[in-house]
Amino acid sequence: MFKVPPIPADRLPALLRAMPKAELHIHIEGSLEPELIFTLARRNDLTLPYASVDELRSAYAFTNLQSFLDIYYAGASVLLHEQDFYDMARAYLARAAMDNVAHTEIFFDPQTHTAHGVAIETVINGLHRACEDARAELGISATLILCFLRHLSEASAFETLEQALPLIDKIVGVGLDSSELGHPPEKFARVFARCRDLGLHLVAHAGEEGPPAYIWSALDVLKVERIDHGVQAVHDAALMKRLAQDRIALTVCPLSNQKLRVFPNLADHNLGRLLEAGLAATVNSDDPAYFGGYINDNFTQVFAATGLTARNAYQLAFNSFEASFASNADKRVWEHRLKETFERFVEYD
Repeated sequence: MFKVPPIPADRLPALLRAMPKAELHIHIEGSLEPELIFTLARRNDLTLPYASVDELRSAYAFTNLQSFLDIYYAGASVLLHEQDFYDMARAYLARAAMDNVAHTEIFFDPQTHTAHGVAIETVINGLHRACEDARAELGISATLILCFLRHLSEASAFETLEQALPLIDKIVGVGLDSSELGHPPEKFARVFARCRDLGLHLVAHAGEEGPPAYIWSALDVLKVERIDHGVQAVHDAALMKRLAQDRIALTVCPLSNQKLRVFPNLADHNLGRLLEAGLAATVNSDDPAYFGGYINDNFTQVFAATGLTARNAYQLAFNSFEASFASNADKRVWEHRLKETFERFVEYD
């Protein structure tokens, strides 16, 4: 591992913004900014229950995961055509490239859209085209992870998987998201087994609001390769040991955790504790349009609040590349760029 040189605290925010990183926990529907929601509503001749962008933005006052999801699904209702999905993904990818995201693995929720008559081909083709164009025009690597909504049935997940099969070459994996409490991972054991047989990568949300037992189930029943969130793992010493030994990455989302009152004060976030325990934690933005910041905002704010150091920054960025589903060759290129960025900051001094 690269020995991180000392970097003055006052230069740390600039380093956090400049360093290359991967984003592994981003819901593309959660990147839909109010301005684009209104643009798409006008384009699709839809009436929103809000008089203005400011009124919609002021409604982003959440008390828990479910209160957020209610407005999240309402915002996604403006997405009807392939170009809508393209425009949404392209806007996120442009922002991610500005934040020096070298690679991103984008979650999308097809059931949200098929429920109101949008074909799954419309969703996937629009998102995939944006990823391809962003790679060519912005130099950012982007892939897609199809997520099943856990508040719906496993039968619905199977139906969604079957619909996606003709387009399976355009996704790299499947995930599990939406309302966690009351919907344990084992509810989806058979559909995840089918996805594993298809050669897809597997991830799942677990241990955000749900208990450590949900993380165990995601690992042992669903056989996932990464845990999305996972911050409740600190309440189970055996689980912490398992995650560290097996290098199971956690895709942590600090501003989301604060907004949804998992940690009401960002200073109390346990990201540093996860790193100290040897876990492969990463930093991500989750639903940045709703939670107050994209990936660099998450880095700079949680570091300012908790006193994390340049060494932690390097580890988090390195973890994000190692935990990605990119090729080993790409990982080595990005990790070399990461090392060069840190060395540049030392030379500057």
